[in-house]
Amino acid sequence: MPISSNRIGPYEIVAPIGSGGMGEVYRARDSKLGRDVAVKILSEALTSDADYIARFEREAQVLAALNHPNIASIYGLEDGAIVMELVEGATLADRIAEGPIPPAEALGIAKQIAGALDAAHEKGIIHRDLKPANIKVTPEGVVKVLDFGLATAAQVSPTASANPAASPTLTIRATQAGVIMGTAAYMSPEQAAGKPVDRRADIWSFGVVLYEMLTGRRLYDGETLSHTLAHVLTMEPDWTMLPKSTPAGARRLLQHCLIKDPKKRLRDIGDAWTIMDETEERGPAAQPPPARRSRYERIAWAIACLALLIALGIVARRHFSEQSSVARLSLLAPEKTSFVSRSHPTLSPDGRKLTFIVASETGTQLWLRDMDSLVARPLPGSSDANDPFWSPDSRFIGFFSQGKLKKVEVAGGPAQTICDAPQGRGGTWNQNGVIVFTPAGTEPLYRVAAAGGKPARVTELDPSHNERSHRFPWFLPDGRHFVYLARTRASEENAIYVGDLESKERKQIVAVDSSAIYVPQGFLLFVRERTLFAQPFDTGRIRTTGDPFPIAEQVDLDANNSKGDFSASLNGVLVYFSRGAGTAPLTWYDREGRPFGTLATRGGSSHGVAVSPDGATVAVDEADPSSGKFDIWLHVLARNTTTRFTFDPGQNINPVWSPDGGQLAFVSRRKGQWLIVRKSADGSGSEEILLTSPNSVVTHDWSRDGHYLVFGRMVDTIDLWVLPLSGDRKPFPYLATPFNEFAGKLSPDVRWMAYTSDESGRNEVYVQSFPTPRSKIQISTTGGSRPLWSRDGKELFYLALDRRLMAVEMKTGPKFEAASPKSLFPTGVSMALQNFDISPDGRRFLVPSPPAAETGAVPLTVVLNWPAALRK
Repeated sequence: MPISSNRIGPYEIVAPIGSGGMGEVYRARDSKLGRDVAVKILSEALTSDADYIARFEREAQVLAALNHPNIASIYGLEDGAIVMELVEGATLADRIAEGPIPPAEALGIAKQIAGALDAAHEKGIIHRDLKPANIKVTPEGVVKVLDFGLATAAQVSPTASANPAASPTLTIRATQAGVIMGTAAYMSPEQAAGKPVDRRADIWSFGVVLYEMLTGRRLYDGETLSHTLAHVLTMEPDWTMLPKSTPAGARRLLQHCLIKDPKKRLRDIGDAWTIMDETEERGPAAQPPPARRSRYERIAWAIACLALLIALGIVARRHFSEQSSVARLSLLAPEKTSFVSRSHPTLSPDGRKLTFIVASETGTQLWLRDMDSLVARPLPGSSDANDPFWSPDSRFIGFFSQGKLKKVEVAGGPAQTICDAPQGRGGTWNQNGVIVFTPAGTEPLYRVAAAGGKPARVTELDPSHNERSHRFPWFLPDGRHFVYLARTRASEENAIYVGDLESKERKQIVAVDSSAIYVPQGFLLFVRERTLFAQPFDTGRIRTTGDPFPIAEQVDLDANNSKGDFSASLNGVLVYFSRGAGTAPLTWYDREGRPFGTLATRGGSSHGVAVSPDGATVAVDEADPSSGKFDIWLHVLARNTTTRFTFDPGQNINPVWSPDGGQLAFVSRRKGQWLIVRKSADGSGSEEILLTSPNSVVTHDWSRDGHYLVFGRMVDTIDLWVLPLSGDRKPFPYLATPFNEFAGKLSPDVRWMAYTSDESGRNEVYVQSFPTPRSKIQISTTGGSRPLWSRDGKELFYLALDRRLMAVEMKTGPKFEAASPKSLFPTGVSMALQNFDISPDGRRFLVPSPPAAETGAVPLTVVLNWPAALRK
């Protein structure tokens, strides 16, 4: 919560003390008792997040349950703020910054820390974020353990399954398997691997803190969070850094605490007291007086030294081998959001930050997460953002939104417009402040100054190769050359080229239908058949120098624009998004979201689903999981049979039924042309080509009277068109504006058109009269897409931006009336596809994935030190 005045209840705010990942701490004066206290307030950015509010309240409850001289006391809750004991003195991190702490003093501090942990563990509480910055030592030498914000109830059995010291705590959900909480340099290996934790995680952190006190240096300290996590998972402690004066018992204690396998680690922090007491009794390990050795003793000593050197060599080799290990982590979407089908995860060049696109109740937006931070945050001005890319110094993010190319500084501030880009398709930014980008889906590449200005063309489309677009550029290290994808009318002829800022010359590198990036380890990365490959590439000679190696499976690739959902940093961090092989089975749900039947599919992804007018058959376009080729299949529900409907070698998608159920119209992409085809539903007779277009088209609806076919056509933007099925059959534009209008559906009486438009800056559902558009009415109130009429025309359904299915009662006829939208149930339907439909009676909904919150739980995969996998 923000401080709107200098007072919270009876506490007068005096001065700020500090801030962390969850909140700010202030010194305050208790006007009733005349004492100074500490007041902890949840950060304003988190006050709307139920998860963090619960965690904040949990900290107060945890502190209230603990009464120990080495744990800061709580005085109460006041207006959402925690009022605590004010602990004077420096943090243990401040003390360590002055140099190593003498063993006797360090062990004295360690005993008090162990006492605090022992009291917490006795209450079944795990701290999970023990580090020097969370420990204070008063001027009187009393230790106080602070910040129980990540504390949690321990498992019943301990056997169940920039500056790291000051950095915010890293978290990816609570205590479930596959999540991480804690600060990287001090978390246990099981925490770093996202496994469940118990009190032995605190014991590991205790050992790390003791090691740091004795040595004056961190045990694990990588260049970035990613390196630090990798070190925690793979590297053994360097015991040679301990001072010679370290007592033998202290060494033994550290060795028991810092075992990577928690099953072999010290099981109870209370046992640390016993070992430390033994240390005080015995003192430092006795040093034998120098003695004159015999000749045989000297030979034995030499043999022992040689054996030690050999052993050290083996250990060193193993050590460096471990350093090159690959670590994989999962990263979930922020609370109350979900990754969209094109999440575009994008790492900053230094590997310290990550951007991605998520959907929430307010729409889709670009978010930023510092890789060592507790909190991800939305970036201002990035609603409906697409294709983010970084400045080379990792300070700015460029992206496309609302028909503009924009940039925003990650340190804060509003988004700034650079130039127009109606339908941006990727950008790249060099060290000289030049941005190369694609302004629209049928354009070559342009250059513009990052400060803004008039774009200038950099490449030319080659008509001899039927090129339709150049997109997704990526600068090579010299800042002059760049790789990009050239798309043609036939996806099998698409290829990666290298272009040049100073000439129009170019060179083909790889024949592949995918975006590509270059990483300084000497590889081009691209996707082929959902496998991410790394191919050796020589930037000096501008050519590949070896065969591609697979480095990740089931990586998402948007077949509509050839963009791969992956990214890599300069320092060996890789991130990609994958929803797994294929999609979830099509499932029937009632209006309350209760499932009652599943339609088995072939496991491939799908663009379109259409229920026949009599409800007996479902047409689905499905991709072959191995080849990626789309065909339309018919599922006869009563017989539970599935038959293939299209057989030509092209891509066949977006089926729509004729009103009598006797025919299907669909889109077929063949030899670089987009066709709208009509064919008998029983497979008899020959197909009829209704429309041929060089630009992409999508079939949306077949009017109830049989006279019109509604389709979308994209040039610079997506427009709604109508194809008459009688008379001269000349298609005409229904809505052609500077904005995107799509997903058009005609009312049963063919008087009204429902559609989606982004004219307001986000997708909303509108209704206008047909065939002449006028009397426009907005149906959705907080964003929406993909409208569907009930068969009787009394309801209109659509998807809200958070993917909830909404229903609106309607009155059509000459006068149109619409009630307020009502929420039915959450779905996992992609806003970009037409892959759901309703039954003729309007009581059942065919949805491709469960209508539950787990759709947002599909994680990003983060791979640390991925190039090491190529050496194995």
